[in-house]
Amino acid sequence: MAFLSVPRSRACPHTRRRASLLDLLILRRQRRKLAKLDDAALRDMGLTRRDALDEARRPAWDVPHHWIR
Repeated sequence: MAFLSVPRSRACPHTRRRASLLDLLILRRQRRKLAKLDDAALRDMGLTRRDALDEARRPAWDVPHHWIR
């Protein structure tokens, strides 16, 4: 599974927070770009084509757990 991240300027490790609309849009864009990477780039990240497509198919509200801890 790939872990996508929120930009550092928006990250706050010491407080609980929910993903904002902007966060969800950024995540959606990252997932789309991940699905478009070639196999060599995915291999460099330790991902398979299947991993990338599975991540890209996740719904926007299915955010990484570290965003909502």
